[in-house]
Order: sequence, then structure tokens, then C-alpha cells
Amino acid sequence: MAFLERSDFILGESQKNKNAETISILKQALKVNRRPFPWVKAFSAGLAASLPVMIGLLFGHLEYGLMAGLGGFTFLYVFDIPYAQRAKKLFWVVIGMSLVTVLGTLAAPYPLAVAILMGVIGAAVIFIFGSLRIAGPSAIFFVLVFAMVSGMPVDLGLAPLRAVLVFLGGGLSWGIAMIGWLFDPHGPEERVVKRVYIELAKFIESVGTNNFNESRHNMMSVLRETDETLAAGYIPWRETDVFKRLFLLNQHANNIFMYINEYFIDSQEKLPGELGQSVRGLADSFNKKNKGVYEKILQPSEMNKKVSRIFAKIYDADAVMNEPTAKINQTIHPTKLSKKTIFGGTFDKNSIVFITATRFGFITIIAAIIAFELELARSYWVPLSCVAVMSGATIVATHHRAIQRGIGTVTGIIIASLILALEPSGYIIALFILILTFITELFIVKNYGLAALFFTPNALLMAESTSAGSFSFSYFASARIIDVVIGSMIGLIGVWLIGRKSASSRIPHLIEKTIRSQAQLLLVLFSEQGKGFNARKSKELRKMLINLTNLKTLYNTALGEIPVQRETLNYFWSIVFSMEHLAYLLEECSKVKSRPLLSDKVLSQLLYACEMMANSASLERSSSQKAIPEIERYPTITKELIILQNSIYQKNFLVPNG
Repeated sequence: MAFLERSDFILGESQKNKNAETISILKQALKVNRRPFPWVKAFSAGLAASLPVMIGLLFGHLEYGLMAGLGGFTFLYVFDIPYAQRAKKLFWVVIGMSLVTVLGTLAAPYPLAVAILMGVIGAAVIFIFGSLRIAGPSAIFFVLVFAMVSGMPVDLGLAPLRAVLVFLGGGLSWGIAMIGWLFDPHGPEERVVKRVYIELAKFIESVGTNNFNESRHNMMSVLRETDETLAAGYIPWRETDVFKRLFLLNQHANNIFMYINEYFIDSQEKLPGELGQSVRGLADSFNKKNKGVYEKILQPSEMNKKVSRIFAKIYDADAVMNEPTAKINQTIHPTKLSKKTIFGGTFDKNSIVFITATRFGFITIIAAIIAFELELARSYWVPLSCVAVMSGATIVATHHRAIQRGIGTVTGIIIASLILALEPSGYIIALFILILTFITELFIVKNYGLAALFFTPNALLMAESTSAGSFSFSYFASARIIDVVIGSMIGLIGVWLIGRKSASSRIPHLIEKTIRSQAQLLLVLFSEQGKGFNARKSKELRKMLINLTNLKTLYNTALGEIPVQRETLNYFWSIVFSMEHLAYLLEECSKVKSRPLLSDKVLSQLLYACEMMANSASLERSSSQKAIPEIERYPTITKELIILQNSIYQKNFLVPNG
């Protein structure tokens, strides 16, 4: 869900009482999304999970095939990202799966070690995925593989063999996931650039309407996402013509946006409709059927110089779209934050990513220890259920997961019991794995509970197929249901006690921190820094981007707390909204080589105003609004600073308890 869309959760009507809130949570948990079924991905996931089992059967070793099938979980981390990024991401997932396989085998004889490692693995993966903002199931499948391996017959000597089998299964998933590169190597990048032009058309059409600010924010978000996507897909030693064209198209879209933002931000009149139509024509040319086809749209007969300038910029973008790349004499230099900078920014006591990862690991260890102490058969299903519940991004999402996990898993356990009661063997097992994985991936986009109906029997089938144990239907079903209930309750209680208000109580501090980093960037952008200074690579820019990312993550997490501090978060929203706009403008300014040098007096006034805003964010200090001087050639930055100051001083901070 987009950042702006998340804010609607706050701006909506307040729940009148706790009963209404409970009913709302239940309804949201059972809601089925309207997203389309991912047929191709679902079939590919089923193939990735079942093919290793089939290969194992061909060689007469079902147990080897099932072991390699654990590596097939790698495919579940496939998302619509550039293939260059996908290749690296899945490679490290395969390495991680292999590593936890070794650890699970070696730790199997020592229950306490298994419990501790389960928590450490979960915390590490949560931290990495959260820091890098990687989409996917995060820690759950790493913990699942570790838990299932630790529950296998103890044999330390099998660690290398098991790791190799998981690696081969993961490698097969990697190959299946990369097949699309052969047919559409820049498909993900093309889709995100197309989105930029669709959003740009909406933004142009919003000028002079009440939707302008919302559209402007959406446009900034899409441009930032596209920058990150293109940077992730950039390969320095393989700069293709298609990628270069996409990069330049994104630059032109950004130039058009910045020009309109500069000269039409206060416009009360709409722009000519031909502008939006022209941009939509560019977006349509990304479609396969329309590749290279673009219907020119004539300019209106009468228009002023500013509107004419927008048309000129659109036609420049059209030239990039249709002219041979050899005629485009521009170089591309995508920039992105280093992993060291990103991890350094999130490894902080006030970082919600760090807090969430620590909480996740601690509660997982507690759940595993409790399960071992109760001496439950297949005790690892308790911490696994706990992990599944805690995988919700917020407290509300955790409750959703608990409800979905409970309903879906109980039904799934009954399905699994029926399947296992049939004592399937050979290719029937592989067929069940294919079908169950396929259906799981189809429904995961609709509702987690629906997916759990099929994921649960799939995991149980893989875990129990090579087991020497023999359980009756009633015993097996009741045992697994008890495990799920215990694990889910531990997860809910742990999250409620430890993280109920951990996000909202930290927002003011991070607002203060982010404002100061923006002030530092203002200083280096508009003062003399000496020859060779590159603002795009400055530590001040990196620091601001990290702080802003942490703030947005923290705010989105606070939206899902129970109870929601609605009035407080509503107030925070206007501040965060303005800070994100200011950050975008400052980042764009850093791309310009020639910037005005402001006098010491003007810089002092700017820094003083920012410092007073940051002080007010400490919750206990307030002051009158300060004069913010005009920044030559950058009036929008001045205006955004004024808006930010107005947002902060509109009333005192409302501090959430705790």
C-alpha cells in the first residue's frame, strides 16, 4: 500500500469503541483482495517446488528430492524487479537457504541451540529485508527450512549433502525465475517507466484542481520508485540501448514534473488537455502492440510561453522514445546508496527495522523454548506459527495474520491429514506438491488465510513424507492444531507486550533528526564546498535519505498500532508529507552542478529556522515561526520550508502515552 494511501487509514472516521475496532479487524482479516491471479508465477512456483522431487524419484531417492525441494522455496522470493537485481537477490536467498540447512543439521542434537539459532536467523533476515526494503515473505521460509531440517533424523555427517541438495533445488528455482530475461530483459524497467508517464499525465491534468497536492505527492513517489528500480537494474559493464533510453525517459519525465511544480504550483487554471493526451500517448507506446507507434498530437493554436515550454519538453521525451539511441548524446549515471550506508542507518536503537528484528528474534526464541519444554511432537511447528503471525508489518497486521493463520491453518491441517492418511508415495507426492504450491501462490495475493489452506498441507506433506512416524488422523490433526494455537498466541502476546506503541512514541525524535539532516544538506548545497565536491555523493544527502526512509517506515508502522493515536498521527502526517516533498526537492537540487551561493546571512536564517523546527519536534519546546528567506532560483524549496514550519507550529505535538 502506498504511503499516501496508508494515511487514509488515519484520516477516516474514528472507531467509536473497542468492539467496533475488533469487528473492523476481523472484517479486514477476512477481506479478499481484487488483485488478478498471478497464473504464470503460480505455475512456475509449483514447478520449482515439485521438479526437484521428480528428479529425485528418477534417481530412486525420494528423500533427496524432498530435501532439494526445500530449496524450491527460493522461487517464492520472486517479484517484478529488474533481472539484474533479481539474479543477485535470489542467489543470496539460495546461499541463505543452504546455510540454514547446515546450521539446522548441526544444531539438531541441541534443543537450546535450535531455539536460539531460530531466533537469530529470523532476526537477521527481518533486519536485512527491512533495511533493503526487499519485497517478499522475509524470514518465514528461512526459519521453515531451518526448523524442518533440525527436525530430521540426527546425523551431523549429512550436513554437506543436505546443503548441496538445497543449493541445487534453489539453483533450479533461480533458473526458472530468470527465464523471462531471455524474452523481455528490461520488462520490469519498462513497466515502471510506463507508470511514470501515466502518473505524469494525471499530474498535468490535476493542475488547477483540488487534486493537485495529492497527485504531486503520488508523482514524487513514483519517480523515486523508478529511480530506485533503474539504479537496481543498472549494470555498468552492460549498458544496453533499451536501458539507456528508459533512463533518459525517466529523466525527461522528472524535468517536466519539476517545471510544472516550479511554475504552476499555485495555478488556478487547468493546463491544455493536449498536454495530458500527449503524455498518455507516450505511455501507450510502451505496449507491445504499439512499440514504435506514437500518434502525434497537435499543439493548441494559442498558448503562453510557459505552456509552450512544457510541450517542448514532451517532444524532447518523444524524441528519446523514437530516435535511434546513437543520436542521443547523453551519458547515464544511476546512483544508489551503498549497502554499508543503508545498514548503518537502520542499525540504530530508534530504527523500527532494528526494533522489529530484535523483537522478532526474541519472541521466536521464547516460542521455541516453550515448545521444547512441552515436549511436543514436531515441536518446531510452534515457533513456525509464531513466526507466521509476527510476519505482519504492524500490530493490526499481526492480528490479521493470527486470524488468517488460525482459520486457514486449521482447515489446512485437516486437508493435510486426509492427504497423509492416503499414504501417498512417489510421483503422487510430487503432484500434490505441484498443485498445492500452485494454488498457494494463486491465493496469496487474495488473502493470507486462503493461501494457508494450501500452504499448510504442502509443508506438512514435505515434512512428514519421509518421517518414520505413523500417526492416526485424529492424533495428527489435533497435535498440529495445538501447535498452531500455541504458536499464534505466543506471537500475539509477545508483539502486544513488546511493540504495542514502539513506533508512535519514536516518531517525534525521528522527525527532529530528519529535519536536522535536511538543514545540513541545505547548507552544503548552497554554500562553497570547494572544487571536486559532488553533492550527489555527499554524506549529508545519504544521511537525509536514510532518515526519511526510516521515518516513513516508522510512520506506516504506527498506523497499525492498537489503539491508534489517530489525532496525533493525523498531525504527524502533514509534517511527514511536507518533509518528503522537501527531501525530493533537495535531492533534485543536488543533481544540478551550478547552484547559487547564498550569503552567510541567508544561510544562517535558514539554519536557524530549521533548528527551531527540529527543537519543536522534541515535544517539550515551542517557539514562534521564523522568517524563511527566499532561495534564489529555487522558490519551491522556500515554499516547502514555509509549509513544513506551518505544519509543525499549527499546534503542539500530541504525544502518545508510553
